[in-house]
Amino acid sequence: MMQPMTPTTSTTSQPDSRQAVMRLLVTLALMAVGASGMFVVPVVLPAVQAEFGVARADASLPYTVLMIGFGVGGLLMGRLADRRGVMLPLLIGAGGLGLGFVAAAQAHSIWAFALAHGVLIGLLGCSVSFAPLMADTSMWFVKHRGMAVAVCASGNYLGGAIWPPIVQHFVETVGWRQTYMGMGLVCGISMALLALLMRARPPMAPASGSLSAQISTAPPISPRPFGMRPSQAQLLLCIAGVSCCVAMSMPQVHIVAYCSDLGFGAARGAEMLSLMLACGIASRLISGFICDRIGGLRTLLLGSTLQGIALLLFLPFDGLVSLYVVAALFGLFQGGIVPSYAIIVREYFPASEAGARIGGVIMATLLGMALGGWMSGKVFDLTGSYQAAFINGIAWAALNIGIAGFLLHRVKRRI
Repeated sequence: MMQPMTPTTSTTSQPDSRQAVMRLLVTLALMAVGASGMFVVPVVLPAVQAEFGVARADASLPYTVLMIGFGVGGLLMGRLADRRGVMLPLLIGAGGLGLGFVAAAQAHSIWAFALAHGVLIGLLGCSVSFAPLMADTSMWFVKHRGMAVAVCASGNYLGGAIWPPIVQHFVETVGWRQTYMGMGLVCGISMALLALLMRARPPMAPASGSLSAQISTAPPISPRPFGMRPSQAQLLLCIAGVSCCVAMSMPQVHIVAYCSDLGFGAARGAEMLSLMLACGIASRLISGFICDRIGGLRTLLLGSTLQGIALLLFLPFDGLVSLYVVAALFGLFQGGIVPSYAIIVREYFPASEAGARIGGVIMATLLGMALGGWMSGKVFDLTGSYQAAFINGIAWAALNIGIAGFLLHRVKRRI
């Protein structure tokens, strides 16, 4: 007589399992598709500025509102993913991304163009492809969480390496409006299909402190992260996120326009942006390897310091070959900064709060990208040069280094 089957937990649904690895690969692809919204604006910036006849700061506005929507949407989508799983937010994101590109293609003013980017592409579209996916990935891995989150976050830069030359090619051949229409179809459909592969919910979260137990540099999770109230610790991490990404956004948003101003052409700038973000993939993977050994906080401090050095190199070097080299170095140095925040949250805050807290810090980094993209354009309009914009970025990088060093000092004092 056959006995009724009792539910069991499949070994493939455990952390660090084959299912977790396959899911990570799908997440990588989703990140790359979602990144299209983030990295298309710098490429079309010169063409959009010329068509609408606006100043550089106004032409940077679509990127600014996109990143604000990206950040706020990541927080909201992260909370929805905590309650309903990540597939539903991804399907919403597919619709928002596709409709956003189509709406932007039909805009007849810079304000309508910016609105399409902020609400549809940013808030409802690509926001789900970053913070919610990093939080989801952090729940599927324990032994190699740092590397897994780094691989996940690399999808963002993979998209950054792929999209700029493709977009630049079609902008030159068919125009930016037709390019946006095509991206709406391709990105919306591909994200929806990939979302259907993300139905499974994460395994039960490991006990608090399991990752910290593997990293001797991180203390067990306590009610007072870094010896502070949780709200204070979260606020400092958010300020650090804003400051590091104000610095990061200057080359990423304006490298195409910068090259055009120097007489090298937009195509060379798109190639530099692609190179920068391709090197960022290597940076994120290397940083994930480092993070599993020295912890998220030390990785943040290392990446922030190197990013500041790379920004300094933009000041004396403005030749074509030297800019390619500095762009590559910038990508190599700064790629691991943002993923380190997700690891810091998982090391110092309870796992049950991961979605909301990671979403909050990542929202701050994206607000920093938004502020930095607009601020650099405004500084250019006021000074007629990007030199002051680079100096502004260096100052923000110094603030980020100071916060990371302060938090690490408090951790060392408590060990």
